[in-house]
Amino acid sequence: MKLEFLMIHCTATPEGREVTAEDIRKWHIEGRGWRRVGYTDLIQLDGRIVNLTPFDQDDEVESWELTNGARGMNGISRHIVYSGGMDNEYKNPKDTRTEQQEYVLRAYVIEMVARYPDIKVCGHNQFANKACPSFDVPSWLLGIIPQKNIYEKTV
Repeated sequence: MKLEFLMIHCTATPEGREVTAEDIRKWHIEGRGWRRVGYTDLIQLDGRIVNLTPFDQDDEVESWELTNGARGMNGISRHIVYSGGMDNEYKNPKDTRTEQQEYVLRAYVIEMVARYPDIKVCGHNQFANKACPSFDVPSWLLGIIPQKNIYEKTV
């Protein structure tokens, strides 16, 4: 299917706690019984990007590129996640992106829009009743990418 969305997620882990690819695989595959993880790429605290699911560079989401990021959206989306999204007490959603994570996420979004001019960028919370990614994606995107690439609707 044609790639339509880049969906931004958080790992819903406490501020400052690093998350690894192995953590995500354990949570999703062993813990939830999914066949695949929920994300294409992970942005770690220091800004490193870890690829979780291989993908080619075309605008089609092939069956081998699918991830389980959001019910009903996986065949038309790529999903990027950052480590964090909860306060230190693990009680409340919080935008915990480090300076490096925000910089890399911004560059990632800009690159995706340049590569796929019709893609819409959104937060997981725009399609599910969740706090994820713990910040207002459409507001954050203003001035970063063209308005036509910012998905505005919410559940």
